[in-house]
Amino acid sequence: MSTSREFINFLHEVFEQFGPIQAKRMFGGYGIYHDGLMFGLVVANQLYLKVDEDNRSFFTDLQLGPFIFEMKGKPVHLSYHQAPASLMDEREVAALWARRSWEAAWRAQAAKAQQSARAKARKRLPSSS
Repeated sequence: MSTSREFINFLHEVFEQFGPIQAKRMFGGYGIYHDGLMFGLVVANQLYLKVDEDNRSFFTDLQLGPFIFEMKGKPVHLSYHQAPASLMDEREVAALWARRSWEAAWRAQAAKAQQSARAKARKRLPSSS
C-alpha cells in the first residue's frame, strides 16, 4: 500500500503550529523534514516519529509501536514509532510531538558529528611504533 499525496498534504496542516515541513520520497514512503532534519516517516499513510532514549517513554507509555520492515527475511526496527492518533486533530499536540521527535533527530545528528570528529582526530594522531 502506498502513501497518498493527499495524506502528505494534510501533514502540512497538521504540523502548521510546529513549523514548515518538507516531504521527500524514500523507499516507497516519505521522510518528513523540518529545518533539514528528518523527524518523521510516512509509510502506507501511517505517520511514524523519530525516537531516542530521551523521548521513547512518551511512545511506550501510549503503546505506540516501532516501524518494522523485513530485509532478507529478518525484521529491521528503525528509530521511529507510530504517532498518536490525537495529533492528527489537535495542532498543539502535533507541535509538541513533532518538537520532541525533531529534537531526537537533532541529538542523533549531533552524536554522528561528534563521532566523525573523533574518527578524524584519531586519523591525524601519529601512530605509536
